[in-house]
Amino acid sequence: MLLCTVAVAQERGQSAKGAAEKKKIVFIAGPDSHGKGEHEHNGGCTLLAKALNDSLPGVEAVIVRNGWPRDKSVLDNAAAIVFYLDGGGSDHLELVHAAEMEQLTSRGTGIVNLHFSLEVDAKAGGERFLKWIGGYFETNWSVNPVWEASFASFPDHPVARGVKPFTIRDEWYYHMRFPADMKGITPILQALPPESTLKQPDGTHSNNPAVREAVLVRKEMQALAWAFERPDGGRGFGFTGGHMHRNWQDDNFRKLVLNAIVWAAKMEIPPEGVPSATPTDNELNALTKRVP
Repeated sequence: MLLCTVAVAQERGQSAKGAAEKKKIVFIAGPDSHGKGEHEHNGGCTLLAKALNDSLPGVEAVIVRNGWPRDKSVLDNAAAIVFYLDGGGSDHLELVHAAEMEQLTSRGTGIVNLHFSLEVDAKAGGERFLKWIGGYFETNWSVNPVWEASFASFPDHPVARGVKPFTIRDEWYYHMRFPADMKGITPILQALPPESTLKQPDGTHSNNPAVREAVLVRKEMQALAWAFERPDGGRGFGFTGGHMHRNWQDDNFRKLVLNAIVWAAKMEIPPEGVPSATPTDNELNALTKRVP
């Protein structure tokens, strides 16, 4: 009986140890803000979190919906935080909670920003975003057209593991604001946008002389996703796509983001990338239901 008791205790101890060793990844999902199939922050986070929990035993992915967590303890010991929400001005969620963000990054928490969460008021938060993830969308500098981008090659970086060439239509932001020396930044997705993306009149998000000079004259490849190694040892990742919910059905699009989240959490990415099942149309449509 004593041997059985000891064995059970050891098994429970090993189980508790295994649970304690899991890396916590927290998704902060903003309210869905567009029509069905666009800016589906809740559905996208649900899909990505499930993929991580299903495929990587060492991960505990949890979702906080509709803003900063009321119970801040959910962020305790978070290896990485993923922001998928509406950004914009000085009231950006990460700026409102800048002091907490500084505490999180100072202890090595990885930060991942998807799509609109990359846009922040330059004066209020530009320097912070450069510090946290290496880049951001700056109005009157960056642009947000919908276009088809093709990715034929990738850098030798863990985030690109198992990702094969793909082409996909999305609202790909580009001409992002980066530091001049690009120190610590590795572009993961790069493309040269077509001239058709700059047909709109000049505006805060549509066109400007600087972007025309960079793309139409100098023909500079634009970084649409990047990995950032912070000087303090932490990691950041920016991904400008993610406007259209259906794009999560693309295996390479999805794999790259899953890889990036795992990398930001300082976990080892499998040789062929993070595996996940392709969502069916029914599954994808079920995820577009609004979350209160």
